Amino acid sequence: MGYFKGILSGLAAIILAEIVGSLWFLRGISNTRATGLAAVVGGLVENLFSPLFWIPAILLFALFFAASRLGNKLLRVFLFWIPTLTVSAFTIAIVAMCAYLVIHFRHS
Repeated sequence: MGYFKGILSGLAAIILAEIVGSLWFLRGISNTRATGLAAVVGGLVENLFSPLFWIPAILLFALFFAASRLGNKLLRVFLFWIPTLTVSAFTIAIVAMCAYLVIHFRHS
């Protein structure tokens, strides 16, 4: 169970840091010359190589991992299980929706 909590903590931390970084990137998107999907993908990849992405990701991982080891069950549920499972389920739903749309419109 320890490995699962660590992986779930890391996954949720990276996803949350990417979301926060994307919001920061979208603020400056009007200054770029790229259009459409190229601007979005370029911003996401650029975000992965930025220390402003990895510092919050590491801090969020430490927070979630520490919360996963709390002795109080109620605090562990509110500080670890609810945030990590919500972020993971939301991400899986978005990826599944995109995959469905790609498959659906490819055959239309």
